[in-house]
Order: sequence, then structure tokens, then C-alpha cells
Amino acid sequence: MKILVVEDDEGTARFIAAGLFARGHEPTLARDGREGYERATADRFDVIVLDRMLPQLDGLGVVALMRKDGVSTPVLFLTNLSGIDDRVDGLEAGGDDYLVKPFAFEELMARLTALARRPTLGASQTVLEAGDLEMDLVARTVRRSGEAIELQPREFRLLECLIRSEGRLVTRKMLLEKVWEFHFDPKTNIVETHISRLRSKIDRGGPSLIQTVRGAGYTLRGPNSAA
Repeated sequence: MKILVVEDDEGTARFIAAGLFARGHEPTLARDGREGYERATADRFDVIVLDRMLPQLDGLGVVALMRKDGVSTPVLFLTNLSGIDDRVDGLEAGGDDYLVKPFAFEELMARLTALARRPTLGASQTVLEAGDLEMDLVARTVRRSGEAIELQPREFRLLECLIRSEGRLVTRKMLLEKVWEFHFDPKTNIVETHISRLRSKIDRGGPSLIQTVRGAGYTLRGPNSAA
């Protein structure tokens, strides 16, 4: 399973990540609520482990924003708050399960497996759109205003990452991790080079969709994107 772990306690985060990796799963870590929200909305995960008390944006806020954006990934709240009201608040915000610290890893694993097996509502989205740009994830095709655009596999993955986060910032670090699977900065202009090539292909004959946010990253904005 591909699992997002949003946990600001370094020891707990490492413990969970090590256990998941040892069992053949793919953990991705986020250290605060804002980063967790950005990752949850920019990529696809089978399930999310989310701490309730987080810097930048608390767990309830993360889930509320995710659900507002249409992200239906199952969420397991992991927290020190054990009161009934706390559990109800988490579930009403859009969470799917609740596990109180301290916990046994095997129970966490069992709950995550059960959540991942739940059927999702509706069919999986296979066609992504941003304005007149259309991306078919099954056929692996891209069209703008009906005209086919030929992309290399890495360019396709880069565009998918950007279009899934339409109107939101995608940082250079996020692109390195999601597109190249680099968990370090290679100190090259690999991202900038591929963005330039992608722009030259998708913007030909139309207004620029990919905008540079100086010093931060990139955002893809179609006509209906939020400002």
C-alpha cells in the first residue's frame, strides 16, 4: 500500500515508517498539517495516517480541506486525545477511524489494511482536465483543444502531478519526490529543464497554463482555477 503518514513527532514517524517499509509498503512522511494537506491532494494514497495535533494546520483542518477538495482517501486519526467527544469530532470532520497513542503497531497495521479494502464511492477518476487540457490516465494521452500532445513518460508524470493540484502550489521538493523519487536535492536543474520542455509542448498555440511561483515552486492554472 502507498501510505501517507502525517506526524510531527519524529520518533513516532520513524517507528511507523520503518514498520510499514518492513512489511513491503510505501510510506511517505509529512511533518506538519500544511505539508500533509499538500501531499494528500497532490498524489494518490491508499490510506492516510493523520495525527490530530499538528503544527501549521491541525488534523481536523487537514481532513476538512481534503474532503472539500474531493479527496476520498481513507484517514486514520492517530492521537493522544481519547475522549468520546474527540473521537466524534474526528469522525464528523471526515476521518474514517481513530487510534489512541500509545498503540501496538500490529493494531495500526490491521486498521490500515481494513480501511484500504473499503470500496470507494464512485468510479476512479481516469480523465483529468484543466481548462482545454485533457489527460487520459488509462490511454496515456494528452490533448489541448482537441489536439494530441506527445509527452515522454517523465513529462506525463510531471503533468499529472501538476494537474492533480490545479490551482495549488507544488514545490520543487514535491516534484523531485513524486516524479523522480528523489528524497534529496540532486543540486541540478532537472525540474526546471523538464518544466520548460513541458511548457513548450502544452502551451503551443494557447495561453500558458504552468506558472512559476518564484522561490517556491509551480502551479497549473486553468481558466476555472482559484486565484
